[in-house]
Amino acid sequence: MAGSSGIIHYLQTSDAITHGVAYVLLAMSIASWCFLIVKSWILTRAKRQATRAIAQFWQAPTLSEGVAALRRADRERVFTPLAEAALHAAEVDIPGALLARVERSERVLRALRQALNASQRRLEFGQVLLASVGSTAPFVGLLGTVWGIYHALGSIAASGQAQIENVAGPVGEALIMTAFGLVVAIPAVLAYNVLGRLVLQLSEELDGFAHDLHAYVCAPAEQTPAPARAQQVSTH
Repeated sequence: MAGSSGIIHYLQTSDAITHGVAYVLLAMSIASWCFLIVKSWILTRAKRQATRAIAQFWQAPTLSEGVAALRRADRERVFTPLAEAALHAAEVDIPGALLARVERSERVLRALRQALNASQRRLEFGQVLLASVGSTAPFVGLLGTVWGIYHALGSIAASGQAQIENVAGPVGEALIMTAFGLVVAIPAVLAYNVLGRLVLQLSEELDGFAHDLHAYVCAPAEQTPAPARAQQVSTH
């Protein structure tokens, strides 16, 4: 209760700059926690669906039916854009266009690369927010502390009462802003590391899926790599 009353007293007696720093830290904390909850749910769901979705794709008899099965299983649309890009690149042929002069293998590779980059950007979306909050929140809190100490010492000097008991209270209260900054930064840093690991795992799955798609679409007609891939995925 004493600590709570000290925080309330400090915020009540502080000026607009200190209030502004507190509001910035509050906004950073709310933004990072909201993103953490939503992104954790999306990445966890995508990771849980990945093995089943890829297995259903490779168990389909044709590429178009595999894309349809993948659309149903991959609800977060992490792997579906790659399969759709491979299907489109394999079927579309534009006579007279520059793209028609490109070999089929290169055309498929180009489409898969674009879809892979788009999926990876979608997975990494918002990671900059967590990194920014984790790296800047302590300094924002330190700014509030420095300003609070400056303001407190100025008030003490103006009153002419520079005893230690008059200095310790205001300076100690000003350190609250540094604590606020750490409270905001630590969860953001931990979330960045955990979510970054999930993004890396999904990116590795995407790379492997793109490689297998390219091998399948560009393979000769007599080769059937899909059943072999389905067996390989099902064993994971």
